[in-house]
Amino acid sequence: MLLSDGRTIDAHVKGNFRIKGIRSTNPVAVGDRVEIEQLADGTNWITAICDRRNYIIRRATNLSKQSHILAANVDQVALLVTVNHPKTSTTFIDRFLATCEAYRVPAALIINKIDLYDADDQAEQEYLTLLYQSIGYPVYAIAATQLGNELDELLRGKTTLLSGHSGVGKSTLLNTLFGEEKTRTGTISDAHDRGMHTTTFSEMYFLAPDTAVIDTPGIKGFGTFDMKREEVGHYFKEIFRTSAQCRFGNCTHTNEPDCAVRAAVDTAHIAPSRYESYLSLLGDCEEGKYR
Repeated sequence: MLLSDGRTIDAHVKGNFRIKGIRSTNPVAVGDRVEIEQLADGTNWITAICDRRNYIIRRATNLSKQSHILAANVDQVALLVTVNHPKTSTTFIDRFLATCEAYRVPAALIINKIDLYDADDQAEQEYLTLLYQSIGYPVYAIAATQLGNELDELLRGKTTLLSGHSGVGKSTLLNTLFGEEKTRTGTISDAHDRGMHTTTFSEMYFLAPDTAVIDTPGIKGFGTFDMKREEVGHYFKEIFRTSAQCRFGNCTHTNEPDCAVRAAVDTAHIAPSRYESYLSLLGDCEEGKYR
């Protein structure tokens, strides 16, 4: 735990915290600002959590009615993805971006490992870049092992949550940014083409006094939490913009007549992958369902 005077101490959570009715597996998250009490024996207790400016949350693994807070009080999210080895699906990307929209946290996409891509991979990387830039997201294509100053403007002066699947290169990127080994890097499983977990808990690193990066353990899936069915379309920028032209103001873009969103999908003005991700999130809203 980092104090306002720059010292780092160990602290324990005191009591049960209830944060705005959210049932969370980790009531205190990286980025939280807290109040502490130091006992005579030197033990430090976290006694209160200050109001959060924002946070990024997902459905807790195997606990469909509980949430897991990835980080709090962040300026932006940088989602690190790879086209291959391992492959990051557009469904995962879209779920993460929709959550950022829901909690009003700016997001950027970083496509890593471009130095390893063959012609097909490069074509896929260029497609994803054009797709998400056209929607309105900043996209960076990098090789974390050969990184120059490509991300300086993105990160400078901000607190950034860095997230993504295991194996996409989060640890390598951090080590390159700092010029030293901050986190342990891992290898890719040949059997499943998936990353092996090397980060076991979230941690904040400071590149400069005003610049911090929060590293998180690799995420296998991203279950959305507490989204209402009628709001899901608001979290897809291009779907929200297009929905103004639908006949019905409460159109779910599934089977209603004169739906501008479905028409835009048919004419490729909205990417089919984005529409499929939208439908997937609608499924999350069904009672007892978790993806």
